[in-house]
Amino acid sequence: MEENRIRENQMAEQIAGPDELYFNEEHGMLRQTVKDFVTKEINAHLDEWEAKGESPLHDLFKKMGDLGLLGIRYDEAYGGQGLDYWYELVFLEELAHIEGLGLPVAIAVQTHMATPAIAEFGSDYLKQTYLRPALAGDMVTSIAVTEPGAGSDVSALATTAKRDGDTYVINGSKTFITNGTQADFLTLLARTSEKPGYHSFSLFVVPTDLPGFEVSKKLDKLGMRSSDTAELFFDDLRIPVENLIGEEGEGFIYQMRQFQHERYSVLPSAYITTMDMINMTVDYLRQRIVFGKPLIKQQVLRHRLAEWLTEIECIKQFTYHIVRMKSAGLDATREITMGKLKAARLFQEIAQGCLQMYGGMGFMNETLISRYYRDSRVFSVGGGADEVMCEVIGKLEGF
Repeated sequence: MEENRIRENQMAEQIAGPDELYFNEEHGMLRQTVKDFVTKEINAHLDEWEAKGESPLHDLFKKMGDLGLLGIRYDEAYGGQGLDYWYELVFLEELAHIEGLGLPVAIAVQTHMATPAIAEFGSDYLKQTYLRPALAGDMVTSIAVTEPGAGSDVSALATTAKRDGDTYVINGSKTFITNGTQADFLTLLARTSEKPGYHSFSLFVVPTDLPGFEVSKKLDKLGMRSSDTAELFFDDLRIPVENLIGEEGEGFIYQMRQFQHERYSVLPSAYITTMDMINMTVDYLRQRIVFGKPLIKQQVLRHRLAEWLTEIECIKQFTYHIVRMKSAGLDATREITMGKLKAARLFQEIAQGCLQMYGGMGFMNETLISRYYRDSRVFSVGGGADEVMCEVIGKLEGF
């Protein structure tokens, strides 16, 4: 019996731990830094932040910025670390050990959603004024794309930015905006032309301390409660022309490229957080005695766990394949889209299945698995719904 337990633990470590084929000692040092930060600065306080409905992002991001964690791959000239995709993966894998999905998403907004377009297409002025303080943790940022009438169909958005001399005047609203109540600036997509087609949109950096900006409402969500989400309103808000990212009319294209950073950033949760769920569930099954035996002795449960472990390993290796593609400079849009689709569904399946194995205790808010269950639902909605992922894959395959 003890030999079987050792073998199971070794299997879990092999799936969840660093792989020596890809990671070296320096990767290990970063992993330990992020792991310590997650344990001491996040998980130790997460219950409190979940109850409050938000986390202290300015304080948290400043600490992360001081450790160099917000700009792993960004240019050193603007305060980044200039490291490769494997270091970034280490960072994302360790964030996936946060005991709830709200904060990992809030952090990913800062590192993988609101800042990539500035880094890739922004002027030196935008990089110095907004990217640098975002990487340092001196500013909190947010990505403002979704609107009440335009979610996955980004081309339907109605918020306008009209050129008026040396300024743009922004009118409209955005909703479901993560970090929206705390953001110092937004990376915002708006319509700059009434012409049909994808070249009628532009991407802007919008400070939130300007007249005409308002947080209309802090939204009350089913899950991810440690992350604040807001509805935003813009009423004749003026920004300088210099706050345009790249070229006017190319914002939609920039945003589509940004989506790949966003969707990729959630993949590690599908093999790290799910392993955390399985490990805690197996511990519970060992302790729970039913009809004189631990529940872990039920073959049906062991077989279900074995199938999940197999799927987790597949997602992990698929993610590593994507990192190899990115490192080689290849377009991984197809693979990232497939990964996001599968990761979202697998995460929900495991969260629901583990809760079922907990029985009545799984239905209690005091049990961590209930939080994962609530949080898991967002994966098939945020960053592009499952149905949208299927459409993208179909178009890429030519049907």
